[in-house]
This record gives sequence, C-alpha cells and structure tokens, in this order.
Amino acid sequence: MEFVLWILAVILVVSGIVTLFRGSVMWGVILIIVGLLVGPGGVSIFT
Repeated sequence: MEFVLWILAVILVVSGIVTLFRGSVMWGVILIIVGLLVGPGGVSIFT
C-alpha cells in the first residue's frame, strides 16, 4: 500500500509542477500540497 501511495504522490506533485508551468498557479500549488499529504513521507490521509 505504501508503494501505491508513493506513486500517487509522485504523480500529483509532477502534475502540480506541470500545471504551475502552464500558468495555473492555484491548481499547481493545490496538487503539490495534496501530493505531499498523500505520500508516505508526509501526513498520509489513509492511515
């Protein structure tokens, strides 16, 4: 389960960075924060 959360967090953070470069600052920041919260290194919302 931790591996799946890690992959999901990486996808969210990368998509947040891409969204930032496309010009949507608010959505990019939200995606990065959610990615950091979901990841096993952060505060996981599933535990």
